[in-house]
Amino acid sequence: MSSVMEYKNYVGSVEFSEADGLFYGKVLGVRALISYEGTNAKELVEDFHGAVEAYLALCREERREPERAYKGSFNVRVSPELHRQAAIYASTHQMTLNSFVEKALKSLLALQG
Repeated sequence: MSSVMEYKNYVGSVEFSEADGLFYGKVLGVRALISYEGTNAKELVEDFHGAVEAYLALCREERREPERAYKGSFNVRVSPELHRQAAIYASTHQMTLNSFVEKALKSLLALQG
């Protein structure tokens, strides 16, 4: 079973509470709390879609732009030594630190398949 699902470019988690006999989750990558639940997979997916639609409708009603998850920029905290090594590698290979990190992430994710 996948631990995430997607709808309209929003990614939602999939969790299960044995105590409650309930599937539940929340939309990942946004500050707003958008949660959903269901007693089975079908209900969970339907409530996820409904929660996203309700969030988008609220944004329209309030005339504000909905948050987009995963905009392409994030802060990474690493040790000073790793930062130094990455910066030196990038510089000696005529690339920016951003392009080095992007290439490293793509390489690792490709290995994960």
